[in-house]
Amino acid sequence: MNNITREFEQIFAPYKALLIYKTLKQDNETYVEAYDVDQNGFPINAHPLSIQESVSLAQSLASSKELKNNYLQCKGLLPGNLIYLDLDFSGYAVWFTPPQKVQLYFKDHLGIPCGQAHIPSLIWKADKKAVSVFAHKGQERPSLNNVLYVAPFFNVDSNGNVCMGNVDVDFSQGYFLEDFIRKWESNFFGSYFSHTLGGHSLAKGNIVQLWQRLMGSGKTFPESQLVKTKLTLKSLLK
Repeated sequence: MNNITREFEQIFAPYKALLIYKTLKQDNETYVEAYDVDQNGFPINAHPLSIQESVSLAQSLASSKELKNNYLQCKGLLPGNLIYLDLDFSGYAVWFTPPQKVQLYFKDHLGIPCGQAHIPSLIWKADKKAVSVFAHKGQERPSLNNVLYVAPFFNVDSNGNVCMGNVDVDFSQGYFLEDFIRKWESNFFGSYFSHTLGGHSLAKGNIVQLWQRLMGSGKTFPESQLVKTKLTLKSLLK
């Protein structure tokens, strides 16, 4: 009888070896050298790791069962408020929210009561680690050439970058797109607004007095108070 066990096995043979060098300085720069492996299992043809080899390695790692996740994968149809989706390994999503009434929290030193208030339409850009928020005039879906406005909230700088403080923003395990969007919005509105960033104007006039007037009033957010930036929606899609 013939032993045919090997015909049913998935056999792996070495074909590439990587050697990682690190500088002895504090900057910890690294250099990766790649080797081909010959039929006898010996490393040959030493060369710097190429872009194509890097891509192949990343794809191999990303497809492993342990590292697979649902990051930015959609459960069903794409959400209607989605503007752009980058599905790279460290990709991001851009979406908008129409004017709405939300719960807001403020630190006591601001003298603004916590509660519900109307906010303007917002444009969001987020990846696994950070979120940016801008304001948008109107209720319609924004176009590429729409001008972005400073989000009229504390903890946001003029470039839309949000300081999340101690809020947990760990997306390392991956989230479906719908959950990813929902979690970033809940993180943003669920944190306490406390301070301005970079000394720029969040709105025309006094931002503290503006929110003092709006909180609990039921009034729509006055779009005339929004401060224009030099950015357009198109500039976010890169």
